[in-house]
This record gives sequence, structure tokens and C-alpha cells, in this order.
Amino acid sequence: MKKHLVFIALVTLFVTHSFAQNELPLLTSDGKIAMLTSLVDSDLQKTLESEINKNPLWKKLINQKKMSVGLVDLRDTNNVKFARLNGNNMMYAASLPKIAVLLAAMDAIDKKELIETPDIKKDMRLMISKSNNAATTRMIDRVGYEKIESVMRSKKYKFYDENFGGGLWVGKRYGGGGNTNREPLKNLSHAATVTQVCRYYYLLANGKLVNQKRSKQMLDIMENTALHHKFVNTLDKIAPDARIFRKSGSWKNYHSDSVLVWGKDTNRRYILVALIEDSSGEQIIRDLIKPVEKVLRAN
Repeated sequence: MKKHLVFIALVTLFVTHSFAQNELPLLTSDGKIAMLTSLVDSDLQKTLESEINKNPLWKKLINQKKMSVGLVDLRDTNNVKFARLNGNNMMYAASLPKIAVLLAAMDAIDKKELIETPDIKKDMRLMISKSNNAATTRMIDRVGYEKIESVMRSKKYKFYDENFGGGLWVGKRYGGGGNTNREPLKNLSHAATVTQVCRYYYLLANGKLVNQKRSKQMLDIMENTALHHKFVNTLDKIAPDARIFRKSGSWKNYHSDSVLVWGKDTNRRYILVALIEDSSGEQIIRDLIKPVEKVLRAN
């Protein structure tokens, strides 16, 4: 009888764990979260470099530091792998850094520094899903530059660190007007590096942005984008059943996209980030998905 009860308990534990590891955010203890930058995988790195360099334009842009790519392999959550090209090269990222405003707002809400009203919930969704500039500016004004910077620089996250090329930064309202708080390294108003954006999604997927509850809320806001271009344009065609969490940006020749892909099949689970300064950047981002998935299949 005891053996039977032990067996049932073990089966229940296995099923519960399997379900938990199939849902987002993942249920992981702080001690089990390795630093993403410690998970650089030499084989994944070599394969990514080789695949990107097959395209002459991409190779040229990478060499000119006008293109950066970050990839996190999440197919086995117990063996996460990371690769990046120009990982710490900070670039103007247009609307992509609105994810920094989202995190700062969630942190403020959780600390009761900001009241979570229906208008604020609506604006956070508009800011991410439709990349609405007016909604973002309202959120920036509510939260403030000082709060955004303090969260990005905090010891908990270190999403902006001068020792590693900078990172995520929002220091200007979207739509003009008002004071600014540009980052100190390159004087950029809306900035990102692929390494820091990959870290953002990695921590988000593991429920470590603010806490499990707020991470889930952020994932809900970032899912089902209203904009079906760049990465999502291709993913709609080749992975229509996958869950997609994303934030993109474009301004003049600057194009960026970031996505957490969570397929029903564990073979399609990854984080991909691209920052590009080129007039064909939007098309390049669309074209990146298939080569990147080829890289994953090879590893």
C-alpha cells in the first residue's frame, strides 16, 4: 500500500513539474537561474556566426557593427544555451526599449508607488501591443525617468551597465517635447543591446521580472501583438500555433525586433533579438527567422 502511494505521489510530482515547465512563466527557484551570459555555448555560437556570415550583406553589417543578433535556446530549460553577435554593441532601438517602461511601471505598481488603474492597464497594453507612442508617453510621465533608470541600473537586473556597453534605456518621451535623460555612453534616447534584451526575456520567461505574478502579467501584455511585421510576419507563416511574445521598433534606418517563441512542440522554443541600422532592416529581420531555426536544429 505504501509503495502504491509513493508511486502515485511520484507520478503526480512528475506530471505537475512537466506541466509547470510547459507553461510560462516557468516555476524556477532563484538558485536554479544561471546568469545568461554564463550560458554562452561554443557550438551554438559558431553555428550562428557561420549561418549569418553566409549572407554578404548581413556579414558586412555585423562587421560594421550596424547589426546585432542574440539567440537563446530554450528547448531544454535545464540546458539553456546563449549565442550573440555584437552582443554588447548598444544601438538606437526606437520603440523596442518600451519594455523598459513596462518593467519600471510593474515595479512601481508592485511597490504601490503607482496605482494600477484601468487606464494604466490599457496604456501598458497599447504601449506594447500597438507600440502606441501617446500611451507610452503617458506611462513615462507617470513613472518618470528617474524610476526607469533606477530599475534598469538596479543590482537586481543590471539591464544598463556602462562596463558592458550600456544596455536598455529610455530617456525621452515618444512623440517629442519635454525634458530628456539620455544615457551617458552614446547620448542615446532609446537604446538597447541584444545581450540585455535577451536577458530581459530570459528572466521574464523564468518569472524573475519583479516576481512570478508580475512576470505573468507582463507576458500577457506582450502576447498577441497587433503588429504582424518583422519576426512575426515569418512566424505567422511557419509557426501559427506558437505563442509569441514580442516588442519591436523602427525609426528611419533603425529597425529592431525581439521575440520569445514558445511552441507547443519543445523543438521551437527560443528568444531572438535583432538590432539593425540599414534601410532594408525590416526585411532582414523577416528573413532571419528561418536561418536561426536552422541553427537551432543543428545544435
